[in-house]
Amino acid sequence: MPNILIPGGAGYIGSHCVRELKKSGYNCIVYDNFSEGHRKAIQGFEVIEGDLADTAKLIDAIKKHNISGVIHFAAFALVGESMREPLAYYRNNITGTISLLEAMKQTGVKAIVFSSTCATYGEDVSVPITEETLQTPCNPYGESKLVVEWLLKRADTAYGIKSVSLRYFNAAGAKPDGSIGEDHLLETHLIPLVLREAIRNEGKLQVYGGDYPTPDGSCIRDYIHVLDLADAHVKALSYLEANGETAQLNLGTGVGVSVFDIIHVAREITGLDIQYQISARRPGDPPELVASAEKAKRVLGWMPRRSDIKTIIADAWNWHRSNPEGYGDR
Repeated sequence: MPNILIPGGAGYIGSHCVRELKKSGYNCIVYDNFSEGHRKAIQGFEVIEGDLADTAKLIDAIKKHNISGVIHFAAFALVGESMREPLAYYRNNITGTISLLEAMKQTGVKAIVFSSTCATYGEDVSVPITEETLQTPCNPYGESKLVVEWLLKRADTAYGIKSVSLRYFNAAGAKPDGSIGEDHLLETHLIPLVLREAIRNEGKLQVYGGDYPTPDGSCIRDYIHVLDLADAHVKALSYLEANGETAQLNLGTGVGVSVFDIIHVAREITGLDIQYQISARRPGDPPELVASAEKAKRVLGWMPRRSDIKTIIADAWNWHRSNPEGYGDR
């Protein structure tokens, strides 16, 4: 049974991924500093509490557990916060990854799957977005992820460390049984905010811009179920184990869903009248971001299976309705 180190494994996507890895025959060792992750999300898994900047601790963990591969989720991931605190994002996301790669270099680990993002593409893009679309990120979060992609290419050339960078579009949903789901200290994602409004009826839900050049005037995004993302990580790791070459792959559905579509479907699934207010557009919000994931399908044999928007929102609702305060550890 291969042993896999999962930095950031206690977070939203990481906690779903460790379960998919376990089902596929891997033994997961979660490495997390719990700045954002939740202990309850990884009950039953071996956990090392530590910071990504602690290279010595990473080396010790890799040696002790005979690690054969890494799946790297450990990053700050809020666009707005990155604009206010760029140095924190560069330090954590870039310097932290350098520490991780140094530990891999010193211990001979040659495979890493990296949690990247569509934010590396920036604002001025045409859809669908392919891997060949010019990467011109417009915020420090996207910049930090792009720099890590560059680091990974250099680590391959210099040290033979092979990688797959998975550029997510909008991660959403939850485990269907409601056992784990999305719970961020500062929630900025649309679907949790819509479902929070359904539960609390506070009149705080904001729709940023109703005058975009889209069919209903609201932004369009490509939503992908967190379990489909987890499945892609398992397939990416398997690809590297089979001597696959370093690659960068989009993960999305190719289907755009508007903000008003999300609210409409959430009303249908919850049976509740979800109120909202239309506010001014946010700087840097493109009208439409939709992926082409044909390369991931071809290279990994991956296919999104739970990512229709009704399934995503139904699974998310099951989690939020059962856990209105999330994991209850904040």
